[in-house]
Amino acid sequence: MARGTIEIDEMRCKGCALCTTVCPKHLIQMASHFSPRGYRPAVLVDPDGQCTGCVLCATICPDVAITVYREVKAKTTVQPVPA
Repeated sequence: MARGTIEIDEMRCKGCALCTTVCPKHLIQMASHFSPRGYRPAVLVDPDGQCTGCVLCATICPDVAITVYREVKAKTTVQPVPA
């Protein structure tokens, strides 16, 4: 399974909550605190590392406040066995 995480820039987030509606694992919630700009920003709540980095949240964010990070696994190459 793919693994990833997101980072939400509280200074850009206006609290529209669109990202919370598209997260397939329901890992994004609205914060209980206010940002310096007076909005309740979205926050990632992922204690078990379930985020896959699917990019849906970043795609729907109108404020470009979400950065997605995905774990990249190195491809292994198979070497031919000499005959």
